[in-house]
Amino acid sequence: MNRPVQKIAVIGAGALGAVYGSLLFTLDRDSVFFIADGPRGQRLKADGVTVNETSFHIPVFAPEEAPVADLVIVAVKHRQLDEAIAGIRRAVGADTVILSVMNGIDSEERLAAVYGAEKVLYALSIGIDAVREGNAVTYQNLGRILFGERDNTEQSARVRRISGLFSRAGIAHEVPQDMVRSLWFKYMINVGVNQVSAVLGMTYGSLRESAGAREMMDAAMREVIAVAVAKKVDLSERDLDEWYRVLGTLGASGKTSMLQDVEAGRPTEVDMLAGTMIAMGEQYRIPTPVNRELFSELKRIENEKERGR
Repeated sequence: MNRPVQKIAVIGAGALGAVYGSLLFTLDRDSVFFIADGPRGQRLKADGVTVNETSFHIPVFAPEEAPVADLVIVAVKHRQLDEAIAGIRRAVGADTVILSVMNGIDSEERLAAVYGAEKVLYALSIGIDAVREGNAVTYQNLGRILFGERDNTEQSARVRRISGLFSRAGIAHEVPQDMVRSLWFKYMINVGVNQVSAVLGMTYGSLRESAGAREMMDAAMREVIAVAVAKKVDLSERDLDEWYRVLGTLGASGKTSMLQDVEAGRPTEVDMLAGTMIAMGEQYRIPTPVNRELFSELKRIENEKERGR
């Protein structure tokens, strides 16, 4: 299929869903729609989303009413993935490509188990410093999407097609040769910065200035590197330097998604981050003391928030 992408479904209207939805809506008001139902769907229909103080009333379809899309962008939290997998069913047609920009390293496998690997591309979002409050999102740095097939030694037709869409919409993107390595790089970052920022209550600027926070991030990320090496994933100490280069580009007042979840009293993704690290560490007999400490502390914070409601 060589024609341009014409219809895009977005499930998840949080920070990433709102930002990418707004850029695609700006490109073509008839091209993009949200999939949402219940109170969330009603709010989206009534209020739309606001990105950098501009309102966007993007069409909203309930899952059972969604039209078939050329591209489905999955931008939900990890705990919402099963619901999202069911929710996109009507939007997935014979030629649909599914792109997950979620945190973690297993969403592609879970989507492929239902819809087939031939419909799923690997993807991640890096370097965006979006902050969401209610239906309003602000960001200074858009960052970029890394996406593609598992191996992009030669770019496939569907990768080139999505790349063309992102270029037209002003969405910075790259197609790495090894997407599994890229997913693990992002996972390493999330294990470090998301969890440490949430425990310490620190913005990106505060993390840059705190030697103690950087030491804790390094230790958590080194545990990821050790497990990755055991799994024969090409991750190493040089990737810590690359992370700090990314951190230097983020707005000082920006906050990780996990810190935003903690401040809003929402459940965090600690099970997918530290919880998964602990399980993989046990599998490969690799100690993960820092992630165990972060897991315990984040569960304590979650429980305190729950009791305070």
